[in-house]
Amino acid sequence: MSKIDIQSAPVSAGSRYPEPFAAPCRDKIRRRLAVAAGLKHIGVNLLELAPGAWSSQRHWHTEAEEFVYVLEGEVVLVTEGRQEILHAGECAAFLPGDPDGHHLQNRSGALARVLEIGSAHLQNDEALYPDIDLRAATSGYFRKDGTPY
Repeated sequence: MSKIDIQSAPVSAGSRYPEPFAAPCRDKIRRRLAVAAGLKHIGVNLLELAPGAWSSQRHWHTEAEEFVYVLEGEVVLVTEGRQEILHAGECAAFLPGDPDGHHLQNRSGALARVLEIGSAHLQNDEALYPDIDLRAATSGYFRKDGTPY
């Protein structure tokens, strides 16, 4: 396969988080470019964040690497005790095992587009959410005590 038709790539819209954590993450669209290309070991998404939307809840991964590149607009990268504006042409990366959770917020009045790249389909990877009672594994969402949502 060569050229990917971005408009016909599979779309993941809204939030899959359990309530009450879904609300700030609803107004977004992820176009699953790696899935459209048949890639198995890398995830590549075109993330479209409406004004006010978050990319996710603040999280970190035990095994997955993540990289974001702002294509259009601006987003605020929120980490533990730190907030930085990323403009179009700027990027950030996140190593697995670093408990300084992160997420992006679109605080502007315009749509932001971000290219997300990361490890995919890691069986033992978990996402941990330092601000809320949530942890994610390949089998679903759980509270920090292990009970499922």
